[in-house]
Amino acid sequence: MVVHKRITVGAGLGGGSSDAAAVLRWAGHHDAAGAARIGADVAFCLVGGRARVTGVGEKIEPLEFEPRTFTLLTPPFGCSTPAVYARWDRLGGPAGDNGNDLEPAALSLEPELGRWRDVLGDATGQVPRLAGSGSTWFVPGDFPGDGRVVVHTIAAH
Repeated sequence: MVVHKRITVGAGLGGGSSDAAAVLRWAGHHDAAGAARIGADVAFCLVGGRARVTGVGEKIEPLEFEPRTFTLLTPPFGCSTPAVYARWDRLGGPAGDNGNDLEPAALSLEPELGRWRDVLGDATGQVPRLAGSGSTWFVPGDFPGDGRVVVHTIAAH
């Protein structure tokens, strides 16, 4: 079996975390709290599926699978996760208006993100949400077009 990953570095899509989780799973390590000490989304990637995650990533509540479609737009630059978290701390831990508390910090650090959010919002008529610490914006639904990628959830086997 060959897996071809196409997750842009700094896109907020968990590429590095999924790599770490794959190594942990291969090594037979299944402790979510230990995985969360490596990175906030490593435990989620280790468990997989759909879940509500709280704490610093170690509390994972599995949720039932839902088939969903999303449209993603990733700018040609990434966001440094440590830098976004540091900015979030400096800003006093603001809450995001659209379900991602890191969004204000990422926008403060990389103001150009706002232009990309608006491009996706204008194309879809929806308010995009930032993925993770950025830089990918996403909306629910199928909106193919220039630079946009449409993805579908699949059930874990």
